[in-house]
Amino acid sequence: MAQLRSGRNGERGECRYVVWLPVQGLGNRMLSLVSTFLYALLTARVLLVHEPPEMEGLFCEPFPGTSWLLPATFPYKDVRFGSESKESYVSMLHNNVVRYDDVDGGNAGALPPYVYLHLENMNLRLQNHTFCEEDHRALDGFNWMLLRSDSYFAVALFLVPTYRDDLERMFPSKGSVFHHLGRYLLHPGNPAWGIAQRFFDGYLAGADQRLGVQVRIVWHHPVPFDVMFDQILRCTREHGLLPRLTGEPSLVRPSSNSTAKANKVKAVLVVSLKPEYYDKLHAMYYNNATDSGELVTVYQPSHDQDQHTEARAHNERALAEIFLLSYCDEMVTTSWSTFGYVAHALAGLRPRLLAPLDLSKMRSDVACVRPASIEPCLHSPPSLVCRRAQDLDPVAHVPFLRHCEDVDFGLKLVD
Repeated sequence: MAQLRSGRNGERGECRYVVWLPVQGLGNRMLSLVSTFLYALLTARVLLVHEPPEMEGLFCEPFPGTSWLLPATFPYKDVRFGSESKESYVSMLHNNVVRYDDVDGGNAGALPPYVYLHLENMNLRLQNHTFCEEDHRALDGFNWMLLRSDSYFAVALFLVPTYRDDLERMFPSKGSVFHHLGRYLLHPGNPAWGIAQRFFDGYLAGADQRLGVQVRIVWHHPVPFDVMFDQILRCTREHGLLPRLTGEPSLVRPSSNSTAKANKVKAVLVVSLKPEYYDKLHAMYYNNATDSGELVTVYQPSHDQDQHTEARAHNERALAEIFLLSYCDEMVTTSWSTFGYVAHALAGLRPRLLAPLDLSKMRSDVACVRPASIEPCLHSPPSLVCRRAQDLDPVAHVPFLRHCEDVDFGLKLVD
């Protein structure tokens, strides 16, 4: 703290820090927090978390005997930073405050007391000068870093040669990075855990099988209710996730174990801000018998209509529902949804991912697909100006990377 208040960086310290600043909704926050944790491991920094009022008590402290919470006396937690702030790394580069020709930290004492790394970018790709080798050597000169992101930028860390050996040792299997880090780091606090435990014990525990259906309509791809509901039904029927109703034409070949399914109970957990998906699905299986004899029960824990990230109770319900989804045997999730990414990655499940629509006919040729891995998608991959022109698409030469099934320019890790 004394070094921060001094107005200078100081020589390379024994203790170095990265401060995580939250932004956007809970799914984005969980993805970026796990990414920041991985960055802290790779750069030998202590992870500190700014916990605003809407996140108080949302997660348990993950590190025994210490706290990851930013001290109340931290001087810069209420400063409004942005990509153009003078404290941002890119601004420092443009203004020659940081120079590539001093990559060995020989002039570290002359640097500002901290650097702000801005990785928030919903509409455009992550900034240039963020995931190139020389940038990470320059960033290493700062003892204090403040980082804000809405993305799963852990994927981009695998593109930095400096970190490659450590990442290879940590993750011989690249397709489960978030699964391992998230399950270690992210544990619901008592309020959210209480919601999840009560709902699971009361409604889901007695079922023979549990199916999670997560629906989120993103603002840049608005889909009418009837279109989305039809796609969910197509997906669940084509892949045998839900039984057809008595008298309905079959979309799949009858199962040889249909007799064994009689009197089995399948619980469907609907997670959506809107109640209409639950209402219609519940009515279908309440008013009609199934051909297989299965009993289908449909539940929805909450329907807040709109996202209210600023409200702690809303975030507690959202976190509880992420974990409830992660306890399902099968899952159907929505394209572009960070909420869905977190749920299936924590579960270690490859979900049935609802395919993006062809907007010209408001229908997809395929209702849903199996992703190549359980990993979340990085929606805004870095534009690597430091690479040769032919290397700008890392999928072409990195064997453990693929473009995402729901975001064709996105990147994800695979085995």
